[in-house]
Amino acid sequence: MSFWRVLLAIICPPLSVLGKGCGSVFIVFLLWLCGWVPGVIAALIILNNPER
Repeated sequence: MSFWRVLLAIICPPLSVLGKGCGSVFIVFLLWLCGWVPGVIAALIILNNPER
């Protein structure tokens, strides 16, 4: 996880997970619409997952 991805996850979570697949972007976008904090948490979890 690079510094820039973390910063982008805080500012605009859906943009930070663009390279992780369409499903991840969709889930993070929906959570981001529900509230900023759930979107940021989901983006950071997805970015921290070493399997993808």
